[in-house]
Amino acid sequence: MVQIYNRIKILRTERGLSRQALALRMNVNAQTIGYLERGDYNASLELAMKLARFFGVPVETLFSFKPFPSLADQLRNNDQE
Repeated sequence: MVQIYNRIKILRTERGLSRQALALRMNVNAQTIGYLERGDYNASLELAMKLARFFGVPVETLFSFKPFPSLADQLRNNDQE
């Protein structure tokens, strides 16, 4: 199985949502959200698109084949420019 990285937890917590609340909105089990956030499960295309639409971001902003840079690294790079 190919590792797919995601920003679900960041966007979920930013909006003050529990896993259960997000799961209800996505019509999935709360455990599914947990598995996705930990990278133990890859979302179906349908679920990935529903999540992206819900968070109002492109799918590529939410999912990636490469690890996302940490926010600290991004801020550090911006300070150096």
